Amino acid sequence: MSAPVCVIPGAGPGLGAALARRFADAGYAVAMLARDPDRAGELAAGIGGARAYACDVTDPAGIDRAFEAIENDLGPADVLLYNAGNAAFGAVDEIEPDAFETAWRVNTFGLYHCTRRVLPGMRAAGGGCILVTGATASLRGGARFAGFAAAKAAQRSLAQSMARQLGPEGIHVALAVIDGVIDTPRTREMMPDRAEDTFLDPDAIAESYLHLARQPRPAWTFELDLRPHAESW
Repeated sequence: MSAPVCVIPGAGPGLGAALARRFADAGYAVAMLARDPDRAGELAAGIGGARAYACDVTDPAGIDRAFEAIENDLGPADVLLYNAGNAAFGAVDEIEPDAFETAWRVNTFGLYHCTRRVLPGMRAAGGGCILVTGATASLRGGARFAGFAAAKAAQRSLAQSMARQLGPEGIHVALAVIDGVIDTPRTREMMPDRAEDTFLDPDAIAESYLHLARQPRPAWTFELDLRPHAESW
């Protein structure tokens, strides 16, 4: 029996790599998707059962090519972990139109197209799981979060619509609201004086994603908030 397949668009060195490690450890064949195939390849090389694929989630043709390669190499996706995102910050009269549109394309359009690619296989298998990395900005827009908040709110609404449609088909759709700063080398460098226990641990987040992926159908979660104790909410 072949291993179940987990596909991770947005597989960078922080949460994406932690997700790949945790699902690979749980027995999944993991496809790590990133715009930079060399960086994704370096990450995948250190994770048994993982492979890297080049994919820009704003490009529908590129998404199709990546998923076709994954299906040929590993099989259809059992789990889609949509972790692609971007930092499009600025007030409404500061953020440029291209940046505003790109935020939507990365966070929402990419989720839309990746979901359409995995649905045939999940339906044929009688079920599957789609987990989305969201943000607090999906629930409220800060003063300089015009692009990011708009994109994340659209992503959350799309995920909610998908959950209501696909749940009866046995496909679990869930959104993780990440409320805080994820602990990565880059964020540590940016915030050298921040206390260690005020960062979100990517490995702990990955554990929560695996829990969601394994939830029994009679008690599925749609939205799960994850934050360190010090975060104001």
